[in-house]
Amino acid sequence: MARLDNKVAIVTGAGSGFGEGIAKRFAEEGARVVVADLNAKGAERVADEIGAAALAVRTDVSQRTEFDELIATTMDTFGSIDIMVNNAGFTHRNGDMLTVEEDVFDLITAVNMKAIYHAARTVVPIMEAQGGGSIITTASTAGLRPRLTWYNASKGWAITATKSMAVELAPKNIRVNCLCPVAGETGMLAQFMGEDTPEMRAKFRASIPLGRLSTPLDIANAALWLASDEAAFITGVALEVDGGRCI
Repeated sequence: MARLDNKVAIVTGAGSGFGEGIAKRFAEEGARVVVADLNAKGAERVADEIGAAALAVRTDVSQRTEFDELIATTMDTFGSIDIMVNNAGFTHRNGDMLTVEEDVFDLITAVNMKAIYHAARTVVPIMEAQGGGSIITTASTAGLRPRLTWYNASKGWAITATKSMAVELAPKNIRVNCLCPVAGETGMLAQFMGEDTPEMRAKFRASIPLGRLSTPLDIANAALWLASDEAAFITGVALEVDGGRCI
């Protein structure tokens, strides 16, 4: 039997990168997947590639009303929500923290932090009524080894929120975990490095003991395990998926 058979999962930021990898891997394991992304074309492409088990929804996770609509659409279409993956993220370019403008800072906190609040407020009552569920957030090694000040702070917040939510929601049989990926081949890589050059990539790879960047499949496989019944006794974990970067 597929590990997520008969499960319904929402994955935000699923129109590309890690989110795309998670959505496709979940579908391979039997889940029906809501592919949510601000980029409607990206979400539709991923959903089309998955097939009938997927639904694309254009969603700005920073907006409460749009999150409400996402949840309502999911319930109308699939009738349940078993897995919530808070994967959408935003960052500023690597550099002097004082050069980050306030509107960029506000967007980082809205997407990386407040969206987790929006998700919890909407899905927790549904999961509780169903008898349990799994919430997974894509945090970052940046939340454990700070380098990119304001982005790192938002990911540190996500890790702490994960642990606190895990304790509070455990009596409801809702498990809450997060992933801490090292940077990978996604649209934000150039922002993390400051510039995308062969020299910068080589320098970054050299800081990872296993000698390579992460891939969407690396992150998807970790998320799959956390979402599955194989991790039924796992909650409050910030799982490093980083090739040894945080050692």
